[in-house]
Amino acid sequence: MRTELSLLAAAVVIAVGGFVAPDWLSFLLTLAFAKALVVLGVVVQMRMGLVTFGQALFYALGGYAAGMAMQHLGVRDAFVLLGIGVVVSAGFAAICGLLLARYRDIFFAMLTMALSMVLFGVLVKSSALGSTDGFNVSLPTYLGWEPSPESAKGVIFLLTVAVSAVAAIAFHRLLKSGLGLIAEAVRENEVRVEYLGISPRSAIYANYIFAAGISALGGGLTALATGHIDPDMAVWTTSGEFVFIAILGGTGHVAAPFVAAIVFAAVRTFAIQESPHTWQLTLGAVLLILIIFLPKGLWSLVSKRRKQTTETPVSNTAKVNA
Repeated sequence: MRTELSLLAAAVVIAVGGFVAPDWLSFLLTLAFAKALVVLGVVVQMRMGLVTFGQALFYALGGYAAGMAMQHLGVRDAFVLLGIGVVVSAGFAAICGLLLARYRDIFFAMLTMALSMVLFGVLVKSSALGSTDGFNVSLPTYLGWEPSPESAKGVIFLLTVAVSAVAAIAFHRLLKSGLGLIAEAVRENEVRVEYLGISPRSAIYANYIFAAGISALGGGLTALATGHIDPDMAVWTTSGEFVFIAILGGTGHVAAPFVAAIVFAAVRTFAIQESPHTWQLTLGAVLLILIIFLPKGLWSLVSKRRKQTTETPVSNTAKVNA
């Protein structure tokens, strides 16, 4: 409960800060939070000992499903569009998961990347979906209310913060649930899990579908925020970016992906601004330094601080007793 209240408080502070922050900062945070949702899907699988290089598959499915529903079905409500993206992605994951749940290690990673690249190839070759250029997405409505063009970006920012808060709380509860505890047990020893009468494949299958749904939310929010969708959402380098952010933040807390996504977006924006021709080198160097000195991720700084705070009163009590 304490963690959930902290997440809600942080969401309120960020939402209020969005009203006074410059537009570029609100937009940066919107995209960072949307990508953090996809990273949550990556972390779900990392906690089971599985690394996916194809999470961009569901990121793209969420975005394209929302965009196509708006363009071809005339659906404009943001909540319905996001829901369509989640349903499409979860349904696709339910089919693919039947195969992927059988594999582990590098085989799982390569198969997920292969599925993502299949979608990338289909999108690139499909002229009806704009081929390599993609297509634009109009501004959505919200339960019948249509904001003005000037306030549309701010509304999407608030929507992204709200969805991120709900998703973070759901993710936290998942980790504390039986399925979340089984996931860690599967990572440590699948054989012992089977001796308990629990199927590791079923646990992996369920987590894979959850990861797909939460990643689709990130793709749908990105499409609504940028107003554009293109096949690069499904390319393998996008999946690699999500894995990189997951490693950068660590898996120790539900807030870690959001902190890492913000740091990643800020560093990349600064690198592009200061060295537009060598920004990849600057970005890589900075992030490499962070990973070398913080191998357990950025959240390890918070964990270490909490550990020191907890140990200090214990040490003082021991000295008094002595």
